[in-house]
Amino acid sequence: MADELELTILMPCLNEAETLAVCIGKARAFIERTGIAGEILIADNGSTDGSPAIARAEGARVVQASQRGYGAALATGISAARGRFVIMGDADDSYDFSRLDAFVDALRAGADLVMGNRFKGGIAPGAMPWHHRLIGNPILSAVGRLFFRTPIRDFHCGLRGFRRQAIIELNLRTTGMEFASEMVVKATLARCDVREVPTTLSPDGRSRRPHLRSFRDGWRHLRFLLVFSPRWLFLYPGIGLLIFGLVVGAALVGGPLRIGSVVFSTHTFLVAALCVIMGTQSIAFALIGRRFASRYGFIPRSSTYDRLLESLTLERILLVALLLMLGGLGALGWGLWEWARRDFGPLTSAATLRAIILAMTALVTGFQLMMSGFMSSIINIPIYERRISDATGEQRPSS
Repeated sequence: MADELELTILMPCLNEAETLAVCIGKARAFIERTGIAGEILIADNGSTDGSPAIARAEGARVVQASQRGYGAALATGISAARGRFVIMGDADDSYDFSRLDAFVDALRAGADLVMGNRFKGGIAPGAMPWHHRLIGNPILSAVGRLFFRTPIRDFHCGLRGFRRQAIIELNLRTTGMEFASEMVVKATLARCDVREVPTTLSPDGRSRRPHLRSFRDGWRHLRFLLVFSPRWLFLYPGIGLLIFGLVVGAALVGGPLRIGSVVFSTHTFLVAALCVIMGTQSIAFALIGRRFASRYGFIPRSSTYDRLLESLTLERILLVALLLMLGGLGALGWGLWEWARRDFGPLTSAATLRAIILAMTALVTGFQLMMSGFMSSIINIPIYERRISDATGEQRPSS
């Protein structure tokens, strides 16, 4: 990149005329005080209040993000930044751009991503709603640490610095508020050097309502964390359901089971069968989701998962599905024979009911595995872009 600088201070902007000049002034004061070779970049997201003109008048560079959304604005700014390092923060005067020393020091020391921690640095009265401070941020940050083993304790701090090239290589894709979570998750999964430094949070200087909507954006963050972790969304619940169903089913397949004064019989056996079906499908979703996410760059590839997925060929899955379905057909045939012996009357025999339940469980599970195997195989089809020549000899992608 021409005229590369050491630092870009990046602010996404959507109608921040009340506070933008103050933020730019603080950022400029930091650059002047430290003597760092830097720039102030405003990624405007369609402001209608004159924010771009204010930014230019204050000496900042402005780029326009054509797509709406917090993440889209930041992605545009990161792409246009001239600095080797980028420090991003909201332009509402809630973060102090004049005190970025800890971020720069950590980046110079080799960090790829440096997150601010508002809980360590200090949250001024009125700067964060109580439900964000006591419920939303702690829970979502705890979920992020549990799912992805990241060291970050303030997942959603808007003030953060990073090595520009490292973040570009993560291929961030989201366009909304969940962009902040995606950055932390992907940096952790890619084994980047992720650190945290204390920072402060002050009440923003705007008279209007903030763009953030607590429940809507909180759900989007949680949804993103779940979607990016097929293990926690599908695999672990599926394994739990499958183990429960197999253990309970094995205990009841021979007849009722009495524990104290409670008798578990056919209805409990039916519940166990449903758990086996749901657990199997959930595990299949986990494997398909992992294959899709790693293949298309949403999640970094894992050698362990790759070896597992490569061993689960379509032919092997179909063989297991066929054996299950044959076993199910055999049990179903026996159940029908027993029913015929009773002249197709009411099925009052518990043994016959258990056989029918067992047969349908095997048939449904085998069918699910067969369909899941084909779906996984479709995702695994190699895709190559073949180029053909048109009448002028110019190369163009084939349709």
